[in-house]
Amino acid sequence: MSKKVSVDQLENAIMKELDEYASLASDELKDAVKKTAKDVRTDIRDSAPIRTGKYKKSWSVKRVSESANSINLVVHSRNRYQIAHLLEHGHAKRNGGRVAARPHIAPAEQRGNEELEKLIKQKLKGG
Repeated sequence: MSKKVSVDQLENAIMKELDEYASLASDELKDAVKKTAKDVRTDIRDSAPIRTGKYKKSWSVKRVSESANSINLVVHSRNRYQIAHLLEHGHAKRNGGRVAARPHIAPAEQRGNEELEKLIKQKLKGG
């Protein structure tokens, strides 16, 4: 009977350690997502077209949801979202022709994806 108790104790100890590791890994990954979202916001702000500065300042990070092991953040323009697509892709002029596109969101998103992948690899390796 004593072997049964020690096997159960070992199993409980292993499960406890695995739960702690999973919690730590989740926290590390959430931190990586938060850092990346802030960096993407900063990148968009830095490369956004400037006319009055209101569009540039409108970019923020919004937490959509969060659980014990996941987080969902969105980088968005709070009150100038109507012009984000027009600036990113260009648009037709009233008298014909097109306004040149000023891509600033897609490049920031691409760099953010690459940065997040690198951060996740670092954190999983323990660096």
